[in-house]
Amino acid sequence: MKFEPLSIDGAFKITPEKILDDRGAFARVYCDDEFTKRGLNTRWAQMNTSLNTEKGTVRGLHFQRPPYAEAKLVRCVKGQVFDVLVDLRARSNSYGRVCAITLDGVAMESVYIPEGCAHGYQTLTEAAELHYCHSMPYHPASEGAVNLRDPELAIEWPLPIKNMSERDAAHPSFKSTTPVAI
Repeated sequence: MKFEPLSIDGAFKITPEKILDDRGAFARVYCDDEFTKRGLNTRWAQMNTSLNTEKGTVRGLHFQRPPYAEAKLVRCVKGQVFDVLVDLRARSNSYGRVCAITLDGVAMESVYIPEGCAHGYQTLTEAAELHYCHSMPYHPASEGAVNLRDPELAIEWPLPIKNMSERDAAHPSFKSTTPVAI
């Protein structure tokens, strides 16, 4: 597994080493030993799947506050997504930084998102599926979000936004979001 540090402290793009043959491919997409060696979370309390049918769909930017702050391991299972992280940790060297990467289901890529970071994405293909591992169970009262269209974040979405929930459109700006104390 290749762990590529991202511009947000503690975040990684993870690309498995695929073994290809005439049947297709095999890859190890998670390993406790590899994650432990890097000081990353290895306990997953909840797993979710997100199915998206329309190219240009956006979801996010979501996070949870302590004591339910969560690390996430997000893998693109099918299609491609433009994945975005925003560091909301008050004491982080990368506080306020936005990081964006493309995840591809054929490449079996994933992203490790540390506690205190908001996460969202835009689908780059008609059919995109993501699998999320969460270190903490969902706790509605601890949920937070940042508006993905906030001009201060200056996220350059690669496609016109075609499909976004009313709830995501109404999230507060980055400046209005209290930093996460982690």
